[in-house]
Amino acid sequence: MRIDIITVLPEMLEPFTTQSILGRAQKKGLAEIHVHNLRDYTTDKHRRVDDYPFGGFAGMVMQCQPIDDCIAALKAERDYDEIIYTSPDGEQFSQPMANELSLKKNIIILCGHYKGIDHRIREHLITREVSIGDYVLTGGELAAAVMADAIVRVLPGAIGDEQSALSDCFQDNMLSAPVYTRPADYKGWLVPDVLLSGHEAKIKEWELNQMIERTRKLRPDLLNE
Repeated sequence: MRIDIITVLPEMLEPFTTQSILGRAQKKGLAEIHVHNLRDYTTDKHRRVDDYPFGGFAGMVMQCQPIDDCIAALKAERDYDEIIYTSPDGEQFSQPMANELSLKKNIIILCGHYKGIDHRIREHLITREVSIGDYVLTGGELAAAVMADAIVRVLPGAIGDEQSALSDCFQDNMLSAPVYTRPADYKGWLVPDVLLSGHEAKIKEWELNQMIERTRKLRPDLLNE
C-alpha cells in the first residue's frame, strides 16, 4: 500500500517514517510512505500557505490553493481510496479503522495546522476526517504518524510474528492479557503457574479470562454486554 502525507513540517515526519516497523515494511516492499511539503505547491513568493480567516476570528487558516494543487498532482498519478484530514473534530481513530485502512491501496493524509484548513477543502476534497483523541495538537503530523504506524504494522509480513499483531490490544475489542518473561521468580514476584504449565488449552482460557477481566475493569466501554 501507499501512504502520501501532506504537511508543512516534513522534517517532523521523514525520520519517523524510515525507522522501526515502518522502515522495515518499506524495505520489504510492503508499503510506501511519501511525505510532501505543502509549501512546494503554493503560488506565494514567500511560500506562505496560510492567511487570516474571514469574519475576524483569531488564528490563521490553511489556504485552498496549495492543498488543492498538491492533491491534484497526486491524483494525476494514481487513484486514491481515501483522502484523510487529521482534525480534532473528526471520527475517532481506532484499531478497527486501522485494520480497514490497511486493506486500501492508496491513501492521502493531510496534516492540519494553525486553526485548520479552509472548510471548502473539507467539503470538496476530503473523504474522511479522523481524530486520534479529544485534545488539540499543534499540528496533524503526530496524528499522521500514529495512523501510519497503526496501519502499516498490521500489513501481512510487516512484523516478524503476524500472530503478535492479531493479539494486540483492541483487535477483539478487548485489552490484552498480562505478559511475563524470565525469570519466573523475581524478588518473590511470581509468574502465574498456568503460564508455566505448558497446557495450551488452560493457558488460552486464562488469557481470555484476563482479557475480559482487564477490559471490564479498565475499559468497560469496549464490552458489548
